[in-house]
Amino acid sequence: MVTIVKCPMCGKDVEWKESNLYRPFCSERCKQIDLGAWAEEKYKVPAANDEENGDDDSAERQ
Repeated sequence: MVTIVKCPMCGKDVEWKESNLYRPFCSERCKQIDLGAWAEEKYKVPAANDEENGDDDSAERQ
């Protein structure tokens, strides 16, 4: 039984199998669109600020 997922770019149903070189995307086009969005910094991964977490490594570095 093959698992079906939605393409993150266009929403088309995609079979999740090893022969799909573009998974989780449906095509190379959708994969490239997503890569371009990362390159243009449209997506951001939230990062914790060291000061807010109380992680002060500056004393350890000296």
